[in-house]
Amino acid sequence: MAKQKAASSRDFHEKRSEVREEKEFESRTVELARVTRVTKGGKRMRFRSVILIGDKKGRVGYGVAKGADVAISINKSTRKAKKNLITIPLVNETIPHDVDAKFGAALVLIKPAPRGAGIKAGGALRSVLELAGVPNVVGKLLGSKNKINNIKATFEALKKLRIKSPKSHEVKAAAKE
Repeated sequence: MAKQKAASSRDFHEKRSEVREEKEFESRTVELARVTRVTKGGKRMRFRSVILIGDKKGRVGYGVAKGADVAISINKSTRKAKKNLITIPLVNETIPHDVDAKFGAALVLIKPAPRGAGIKAGGALRSVLELAGVPNVVGKLLGSKNKINNIKATFEALKKLRIKSPKSHEVKAAAKE
């Protein structure tokens, strides 16, 4: 009986590890930089990572974190990205309307595109839209080449997206028919 119990508990733990391997989000490292801070005693070196995560179903997030080691930095920024998730509304495989946003010197313009157009955007904007799962969109980055500011401006623009709800008198007319 003891052998049966041990085998079943081992099976249980193997199944749990298989379940844990399935990832809810796809992640992408946008930037990994070695940064130093000068102090009285010398220089203190850290690693800064910028991570984007997304499920390609309309949810996307970003995280920026520093750590003494590359792995620590990536883990911290991934945790921050999971806390910073937003949902993007999609209409006919694109965004519902034109939107623009500014963060620092970065200006982002995002416009809907017809079916089959794909993602016509560059840099960090393209990475965000790919991980969000927006199939057809046109975007332009203006003003800054700073990846972090471009990502933040993109998120500000995506937060502005709204789906128009039908007007109340239209709903009542449709209900009468």
